[in-house]
Amino acid sequence: IAQALTPSKTKDDYGLLWWLNPGRKAWPALSDKAFAAVGYGSNTIWVDPERDLVVVWRWHQGNGSEFLRLLVDAIKD
Repeated sequence: IAQALTPSKTKDDYGLLWWLNPGRKAWPALSDKAFAAVGYGSNTIWVDPERDLVVVWRWHQGNGSEFLRLLVDAIKD
């Protein structure tokens, strides 16, 4: 898992088939520890280890940043 989440030499926001969130560039409202796998049709598995949260959704537009922000805001205590 650690190797899969290590940034590649050519792209700091991509590990081994996982998109990373260094500096919160991809998902500004989310943890910089968050990561996601994105497949055909934008089918996405998004993981936030700091919140102990895994979200799976499909056929969305863009990178899902707004949806994830709303989701995280809704579950904040």
